[in-house]
Amino acid sequence: MSDPLISEEEKTHYTYADYLAWETDKRYELMDGVAYMMASPSVIHQRISRELTLQFGSFLRGKSCELFAAPLDVRLFPREDHTDDTVLQPDLLVVCDKTKLSKGSCDGAPDLVIEIVSPSNTVQEIVKKFNYYLDAGVREYWVINPEDKTVQVHVLKDGHFVSTIYKNDDTIPVSILPGLGIDLKSIWEENPT
Repeated sequence: MSDPLISEEEKTHYTYADYLAWETDKRYELMDGVAYMMASPSVIHQRISRELTLQFGSFLRGKSCELFAAPLDVRLFPREDHTDDTVLQPDLLVVCDKTKLSKGSCDGAPDLVIEIVSPSNTVQEIVKKFNYYLDAGVREYWVINPEDKTVQVHVLKDGHFVSTIYKNDDTIPVSILPGLGIDLKSIWEENPT
């Protein structure tokens, strides 16, 4: 992410209503009312996203849960009057409760969120998102680091995340989708077969 968006009026706190009014081809996230422009994803980021989409999508075909890829607004703490001030766009998300899906957003906690980090992501941003997802009740949260080929998997248990790190050619069991294991070797490959 880059610096926060600043308008002519030097507004310092934005809401989802403001966000909806922006006419731009750029992507933003709101965190506690501060707008951050999102960088374009890298080639490796796109490869990882594509491979995960294939694996999750194949497993979910014909099932009640749905997989979505960015850009899709996730309003973790939605308010009817659109005064909520945190809107994220995770790289991938799984939603099992269809009542959370509106025309343009996921309104409430997805069941699973996957973020693929890039060099522009800061530690503070990653920690902030970890806390948002925990507070909102996201049942499973993954942080994928392409640089060191690791995946931190956080599973919600008794109000806190239990974390495990997977790497190299491990297979990640998806706790919210029993029977699905994600083969990490295939997501690191340039052209998996």
